[in-house]
Amino acid sequence: MAIDDSLSLLTRGYGFGAHLWRGTRTDARAVPFRLLGRPALLVRGAEGVDLFYDGDRTARHGAMPPIVQRTLFCVGSVHSLDGAEHHHRKATFVDVAYEDEQVRRLAPLLREEWSAERDAWITGGTRSAYDAAVGAIGRAVMRWAGLPGTPAAKTRWAAKLAQIVDGFGVPYSPEYLQAVLNRHWSDRHARRLIEAVRGGRLTPEPHTALYEWAWHRDAEGALLPPRLAGVELQNSIRPAIAVARFVAFAAKELHDRPVWRERIAAETTSGGSGVDGPVDAPPVDGPLAVAFAQEIRRTAPFVPMLPAWATTDVELDGERLRAGGRVLLDILGTDTDERSWDHAGSFDPERWVGVEDYEAVATFVPHGGAEVATGHRCPGEKVAIAALASAVAVLSDPRVTILDDGLEVDRRRLPTKPASGGTVRGRCPFH
Repeated sequence: MAIDDSLSLLTRGYGFGAHLWRGTRTDARAVPFRLLGRPALLVRGAEGVDLFYDGDRTARHGAMPPIVQRTLFCVGSVHSLDGAEHHHRKATFVDVAYEDEQVRRLAPLLREEWSAERDAWITGGTRSAYDAAVGAIGRAVMRWAGLPGTPAAKTRWAAKLAQIVDGFGVPYSPEYLQAVLNRHWSDRHARRLIEAVRGGRLTPEPHTALYEWAWHRDAEGALLPPRLAGVELQNSIRPAIAVARFVAFAAKELHDRPVWRERIAAETTSGGSGVDGPVDAPPVDGPLAVAFAQEIRRTAPFVPMLPAWATTDVELDGERLRAGGRVLLDILGTDTDERSWDHAGSFDPERWVGVEDYEAVATFVPHGGAEVATGHRCPGEKVAIAALASAVAVLSDPRVTILDDGLEVDRRRLPTKPASGGTVRGRCPFH
């Protein structure tokens, strides 16, 4: 019997896929292994994406390990649904987060909050890029979602949601227990917000996430239970807060690429802010900042792979898997596949300059692939790009310095980020 590779996944983390591919052809699209006692198939490339998101051959329901489902997504959430039920629930996420008008509504809030974090650095603040992002993106997205509360209260909840993301992948650690406790608190708080809206004690604006989930009805016309509506409310805001991990990687890559920092700073200045502009001018995330953000997402995806069940016998590249086995899409291996990308192993934001329709790039799957409306692709990608590009613009400001300390990355930990989160300090105005 083949050796089960579950422990290897825990110990190798983001290097697990590369470990499996080493024993195959360099152009292989599928490799068999065993996971949690069952046969499994790791797939990559456009062919792997097609198989993984083929609803006639695979299903997501129940494929995520329970330790992840219970902390990160929660049982019964949209991530565990398939078919018509998934499409119906997903439509509200599309309305809330994916429509261009929603992203336009969020953009000035992001710039305002990032301006505050930038100004704090310039005047002596010591928060890391990661912590600043949790606060800035958390406050912005909660305002955008129609949530009540002071800025301090929003920052505290954002920190709890960020810790859930940080702790879900380390079940052997006290951080996982903390994530469970924060999940319990967040579920209760979100449920109470839903109940307050339905009871008339809160009146969020239509089209905000709080309003839409409070009044979302299932395909039979029934309101979601308050707990589940609160879960989906969190699933509308927590992924944006998770972008803080990308921001930490952005700090590392900008530190290592001063030429790109200078180019983005010049772009930002020409858009209305920068070293020669007023301190309180909002950061402007132009095409170069967006291109840099996209390359961060390609090279440092949040998770290395995603699971689904094979609902029928499947075959890819000569490898077969019987119904009931797991199909895992190698996210990192697809985003850095040598057959799909020029100089796949190089960090090169230039590859994204002028690319308008990133969803058309079949092997760009940092948040999943396929169609947003009908498949499992994350509807919050535009929000993530906006949040990350704003951060890139701020971190490129010549008035702040990204320090050398703590930029190493533990690739075995899930999820990961530079150890320090990106240490940022304001430059002395006299030097």
